[in-house]
Amino acid sequence: MTHGQVLLKIARMKMKYALAACLLILIGTAFAQDDDDYSKLNFVVVKDYNGKPIRNASVVLHPVGKNGKQERGGIQLKCDAEGKANYDGVPYGKLRVQVLMPGFQTFGDDYVVDKPEMEIVIKLKRPVEQYSIYSDKNNDVKGESSPSETKKEETKPSKDKPQ
Repeated sequence: MTHGQVLLKIARMKMKYALAACLLILIGTAFAQDDDDYSKLNFVVVKDYNGKPIRNASVVLHPVGKNGKQERGGIQLKCDAEGKANYDGVPYGKLRVQVLMPGFQTFGDDYVVDKPEMEIVIKLKRPVEQYSIYSDKNNDVKGESSPSETKKEETKPSKDKPQ
């Protein structure tokens, strides 16, 4: 092997190493950008009237499309004793959050995930009395009389029908 061939071989090896280094740098920046496109969400669920945490509340996360419609899929989280739940790896974009707990009103709202870490405090309210246009103050249906107002008719034998 001549001196020129050796130099050519060394140059090719240097190019291979330089190419490998460039690929590693590109892959590294791609992963670094991926980390920036995901967020860690921390949820705190508390009672609206006193601020105390609600344990075992169900936090449901649904992705929302560009058209504002809820997409398929989602994840359900449970709150711990301090009313906290978290999820790491939520992609940036719109997210629909629903919180369900027996004895409280269901909560639902859309959030824009655009930071590496976000804390969302959710205040659940007690259920309120429901109103209906079909009932009056006593919850009696209009057009029908209440049981206290109902007159009991006496059943008399009919003269037309033998018994």
